[in-house]
Amino acid sequence: MLEWLEGCGEAFYRAFLESDRYLAYLRGFRTSMVLSLFAVLLGVGIGVILALIKYMGNHMRKGIILRALNWIANIYIAVIRGTPVYVQLLIIYFIIFGKLDASPMVAGVLCFGINSSAYVAEIIRAGIEAVDAGQMEAGRSLGLSWGQTMASIILPQAVKNILPALGNEFITLIKETAIVGTIAVLDVTKAAQNVAAITYDLLPPLLITAAMYLIVVIILTKLLGMFERRLAQSDRR
Repeated sequence: MLEWLEGCGEAFYRAFLESDRYLAYLRGFRTSMVLSLFAVLLGVGIGVILALIKYMGNHMRKGIILRALNWIANIYIAVIRGTPVYVQLLIIYFIIFGKLDASPMVAGVLCFGINSSAYVAEIIRAGIEAVDAGQMEAGRSLGLSWGQTMASIILPQAVKNILPALGNEFITLIKETAIVGTIAVLDVTKAAQNVAAITYDLLPPLLITAAMYLIVVIILTKLLGMFERRLAQSDRR
């Protein structure tokens, strides 16, 4: 037993501390977090637009342009949600960006942002639908335009309803970016694979990577819970 523990300790020392290899994990982890942050910002931006198009398509008189936009939004969401993100990543980088000499990081942000936007759109749409229809009528009766009512009354209430789902989507997105090493982005998973190629031992680097992701997920879950409690307290006031 003691020999086994000593062997494990030595393996983790080689994988993390020897030759300052922890710096490779930290650089890769920073890349993963930056990619996830920009991807979620892109996903939320596109998702809000898609959600508003679908909401207007369901609740407003449909002109030709609105019907076309609603049809495009439905097709977009169906295709993105119905295909694996790994396949989307390969298509975007090797086919769409293949002749553009674009940065793999940009391709990764675009891929995960687009993928996330389809899920965010449905989350936001459901949150808007959950707000009582009378809120829109009340805003319009006060002289507010449709856009002003949506921005000032409907969306703030919808955000409170969808915050847990949006938080879970962000956490899921962070974990999904672990495949970005496929297109030569040096994220934390790719850094672990590089270390394993040097030490000829794959398990310790992968366990270290898993632990780093786990810590981030736990921290984000705690912060999300704190934010939800504050919102609940403000509602009670």
